[in-house]
Amino acid sequence: MSFGPEQHRFIPSKKNAPGFSDETARTFTAGAFQAGASLYDDVRPSYPFAVSELVTDATTVIDVGAGSGKLAADLLTPGRTVFAVDPSADMLTVLKQQHSAVHAWRATAEATGVRDSSVDAYVSAQTWHWVDTAAASAEADRVVVPGGKLMLCWNTLDVSHPWVLRYSRISHSGDVHREGFYPEVYAPWSLTEELRLRWFQEVTTADLFALAKTRSYWLRASDTTRAKVEANLRWYLYERLGFEEGDRIPLPYRTDAFLYERA
Repeated sequence: MSFGPEQHRFIPSKKNAPGFSDETARTFTAGAFQAGASLYDDVRPSYPFAVSELVTDATTVIDVGAGSGKLAADLLTPGRTVFAVDPSADMLTVLKQQHSAVHAWRATAEATGVRDSSVDAYVSAQTWHWVDTAAASAEADRVVVPGGKLMLCWNTLDVSHPWVLRYSRISHSGDVHREGFYPEVYAPWSLTEELRLRWFQEVTTADLFALAKTRSYWLRASDTTRAKVEANLRWYLYERLGFEEGDRIPLPYRTDAFLYERA
């Protein structure tokens, strides 16, 4: 495989988060995840163990924007109560099927529906860029006990590998968080620890197509646009890169996690 040209034509994102023209656009795009939960659960990766260890002392945790329960599953340890909220009924159906011990209901990051000072940690994975960060910061302050924690994390395709950067652009997977980014979090929360990891998930070529179908761009796209994305992926993976159907590929990921306590 030859990666030279991709390195010069594609430049990684320099943003701390995806940009939206206004609140309506952000809400509309986030709403794409009302469907597609089963495929999301099948092909999206879990998180390195070190992420859940950031809140290892918490005995009550709320996973906000929990999706299909990728992080919630890691948080289920003996003696701990895990709550989970998500605005998508489809995501919660999958979560409840997979992780019946998690107490889950429909709610948002800005209004979780739990009592004041009722959890030791508020965690949010792959979600904070979809929310009103000022309102969500205030909600975390409301529901977390004194001395408790806020933890945010993301898995992102590691686009320092040129072929992954081009794959992310073709599939609109979005390298929307630049390397070394920091999320927007409001007072009274203060960053106390950060975790930056690189790792690989073994996938097949079919998984690379499926992964593209879990992105908000695909979920909101027309049939014509979806056909174009698939055609471009077939060309890139099979003709440009020379992969064969069924090949197993180490897909590079980057994990960024942030732990906050009250200032």
